[in-house]
Amino acid sequence: MTIEKMDFLLSSRGRRVDRGDLSRQVETAEIASSLAMAASSQRRLHVAVVGFGLLTAPLLGAFIGCSKHADIGAAASTAAHTGYHCAMHPQYHSDKPGDCPICGMKLVPDDLGPAAAPASSVPGQAAIPMNAAEERLNGVQTARVEPHDLRLTIRASAKVAYDPGLYSAILEHQAAVDALRKSPDSSPYHAESEATVRASRLRLRQMGLSDRQIGRMSEPGFDPANLLLGKAGESVWVYADIYDYEAELVGPGQDVELTSPAFPGRLFHGAVRAVDSNVNAETRTLRARIETPNPDGDLKPDMFLNAAIHADLGRKLAVPEAAVIDTGARKLVYVLNAAGQLEPREIDVGRQADHYFEVRNGLQEGDQVSTASNFLIDSESKLRAAAQGTGP
Repeated sequence: MTIEKMDFLLSSRGRRVDRGDLSRQVETAEIASSLAMAASSQRRLHVAVVGFGLLTAPLLGAFIGCSKHADIGAAASTAAHTGYHCAMHPQYHSDKPGDCPICGMKLVPDDLGPAAAPASSVPGQAAIPMNAAEERLNGVQTARVEPHDLRLTIRASAKVAYDPGLYSAILEHQAAVDALRKSPDSSPYHAESEATVRASRLRLRQMGLSDRQIGRMSEPGFDPANLLLGKAGESVWVYADIYDYEAELVGPGQDVELTSPAFPGRLFHGAVRAVDSNVNAETRTLRARIETPNPDGDLKPDMFLNAAIHADLGRKLAVPEAAVIDTGARKLVYVLNAAGQLEPREIDVGRQADHYFEVRNGLQEGDQVSTASNFLIDSESKLRAAAQGTGP
């Protein structure tokens, strides 16, 4: 209340007071009122604080307890770990947690990542523990290593022979042999005739004919005209160009299937009679000479054909081609061992035939090898090896 209001009230009641006294009384009253309000506010704040403490005490206790347990668990976990590595760059190791200096990812404990992989005898690779559930989850499939009858098909471009050079060489050899037959041993020209026969035979051998073929062509009545003309009812010669690394697989007597774009859906059959002994320096190929029946005379000289030569490799220990990982420097398979681990193993292989590789070394009959998800398995193996510090 202001001094003017108090002066008005006292005047209205007929009382007169000194304004100085009145001012001191007003100030005293205002101070007392302020003290009373402060005391009341303090009491309300005290009650609120006490109530908040009662409400939050259980939560605070639980938080402190959890923090203690978390600290204890973290300490125990840290004590159990021998180190840390980056999941993205397993070659980086640290003895304490932190971030990878290469990519910035959080380091993971070694015993929770690839570092726990079993050791392997293959450099840069590690064995992978795998149970039945993990095999199903990752799509892993296995197959047994066992002997198989391997049959290889060698495909080559071919054409019906038109060979005037060979035709002339055969006629010359026939003439030399005939002259030798007619020359008695006592004749002064007998030695010369023998030398001529040897020279003509050598020329035919250089042109790729076998001794058996040369003996057959030396018989009276043999007509090499099918080297120039394709007559109906007779056989024709077909030349197939095979690569030098396939030469050891091709030999006399093997069956050959021939097709031609000129006769869609039609199949001609023939047999290998000889393989040239000289390699073409430009194409790195050898010529396989195939004799083919030509009953209708449809096969004409210089007609192009596609040849499929069937070669039997015999019964060999073989591994499915899907199980072999060719790195360029070596060939790997993953073998399921007795400990339930997919163990990387380096092997030596031979020919590839009928979706199998011939096994020369590194596997035994009865081994179980992985045939599916090998890309994932190989990547995991390399990561584990790098985390162990055994990677390349």
